[in-house]
Amino acid sequence: MFLTISTTGDPERPATDLGFLLHKHPDKAQAFSTSYGTAHVLYPEADAGRCTAALLLEVDAVALVRRGKGKGRGGAPDAALAQYVNDRPYAASSLLAVALSAVFSSAMRGVCAARPELPARPRPLRVEVPALPARGGPDLVRRLFEPLGWTVTAEPVALDTAFPEWGDSRYVRLVLESEALTLAEALRHLYVLLPVLDDAKHYWVASDEVDKLLRAGEGWLPEHPEQKLITSRYLSRRWSLTRQAMERLELVRLAETDDSEVEEIDNAVEAEKETEEKPTPLAVQRRDAIVAALRESAAARVLDLGCGEGHLVQALLKEPRFTEIVGVDVSMRALTIASRRLRLDRMGERQAARVTLFQGSLAYTDNRIKGYDAAVLSEVIEHLDLPRLPALEYAVFGAARPRTVVVTTPNVEYNVRWESLPAGHVRHRDHRFEWTREEFRAWAGAVAERHGYEVGFRPVGPDDPEVGPPTQMAVFSLTAQKEAKAA
Repeated sequence: MFLTISTTGDPERPATDLGFLLHKHPDKAQAFSTSYGTAHVLYPEADAGRCTAALLLEVDAVALVRRGKGKGRGGAPDAALAQYVNDRPYAASSLLAVALSAVFSSAMRGVCAARPELPARPRPLRVEVPALPARGGPDLVRRLFEPLGWTVTAEPVALDTAFPEWGDSRYVRLVLESEALTLAEALRHLYVLLPVLDDAKHYWVASDEVDKLLRAGEGWLPEHPEQKLITSRYLSRRWSLTRQAMERLELVRLAETDDSEVEEIDNAVEAEKETEEKPTPLAVQRRDAIVAALRESAAARVLDLGCGEGHLVQALLKEPRFTEIVGVDVSMRALTIASRRLRLDRMGERQAARVTLFQGSLAYTDNRIKGYDAAVLSEVIEHLDLPRLPALEYAVFGAARPRTVVVTTPNVEYNVRWESLPAGHVRHRDHRFEWTREEFRAWAGAVAERHGYEVGFRPVGPDDPEVGPPTQMAVFSLTAQKEAKAA
């Protein structure tokens, strides 16, 4: 079982940087023990102009039978002879994917302590797999790899060159080439898609495989056109695991597109009128309204609760008056995207000292969010089931008790003005509810009364005389008596 990864370079960016990325020195041939045999890493060529790393996996057929489940799909054994005589030692499969993960684990995570700037740089890459089982043929190979930015060559291997009338086997010789991918991205693509194409894992697929799939598929699987096929095959067609993975992938996709979908609705009509000036997107109007309310409150230390990908945190950082900004979200993926958006790793020391991101659930009290001047819940409450709202209410208004709380949420009455939104549909598939102006005011008034706040209401976006604004905002202020008692 054999795979090569090649790159090219020049004296300024030598191809031998591949050795740093893979954490394997080009001058050495190394061997690594695995559960099913020995993995060898060697470099057939290594100079500034071109470098190739080869992974050779020697499979122990006896160990495969004793430790695994033979060749059968999802771990089911084949007939006795097929347990020992099969294509596992020769054709790329889940065995090679596991070896990639074990031998090149740091490279797959994009970690390089010696040269930390290298992993993020795209490189010219060429991956060759001489024998790849492809259940679905060359067409499926292209459908899986081309959407990820690869140029794909998948040549069918004849069953027997002496008898061409027998046709092609299910194996292909695969060559992948790209100029725009990082090595870590390439390894993650191979880790997932090699066993998907083989469609026969060598080990029992348990629930932890869902986490493995989502980690390796981060950044590309949620939007892949063959997501369902990839997920089903990777999880050996186990229906319960596939459903779990698909649900989690959908949540990731929704988290990434929440604001963008609202903005698309806001611009649906105007987008067709290229000669007209585009209106300010609703998401931008909402952030501007929140920042204005925080300015009026004279807040300096601000919480963005349910910060998502950090759009509001980014806006607040532009205002020197906000000396401390804390973003809190339940999703680590959203926080990672926020960190990248804010470029925290490149931010100056003084600026970085102003912002903190951490994971937390608004359904529970959290001492870390106590003592702040203001808190923002922007487009958050509608993502909670109604029975969970009292828990959020207590955690924010009862336990944390900032002097000012700004809450925004969609106004369901305005939905009739969205020409692209079907009647009876909420604006986002993850919304558990959308309130009328009367319902929102009733909820906000009751919260204010229970916790000693005063509350005022403001429109965000065009205030339609019949149905009101697209977004409704409540600004809660702790009454002087309650503020003094809290102090």
